[in-house]
Amino acid sequence: QVQLVESGGGLVQAGGSLRLSCTASGRSFSTTDIGWFRQAPGKEREFVVFIDWSSAATYYASTVKGRFAVSRDNGENTVFLQMNNLKAEDTAVYYCGSYYSGLYGLSGSYRTWGQGTQVTVSS
Repeated sequence: QVQLVESGGGLVQAGGSLRLSCTASGRSFSTTDIGWFRQAPGKEREFVVFIDWSSAATYYASTVKGRFAVSRDNGENTVFLQMNNLKAEDTAVYYCGSYYSGLYGLSGSYRTWGQGTQVTVSS
């Protein structure tokens, strides 16, 4: 079972960019599908993007498609989330999760989560 740690969050102005990292420990990372979710204050955890273990399949939420890009380096046990043209509504705590079963867009389909990294976009 993998353990996940997110990093790379911070404060950025609207229109700016950030790159988040999700680093895993555990030998099974290279065969683990990963999802990114985010949670704003007072809101439910929201799907952002999914990447399968081989990077052959990626799925984006419509709210971030064209602005965010996910990639992974299995040799480094890391999944990256490049976020461009950030908007105030992207402000949230961002979490990565290890996919287990079910619909990739639902947080209940993920087995393990990191502690999250805060992204704040000022307008």
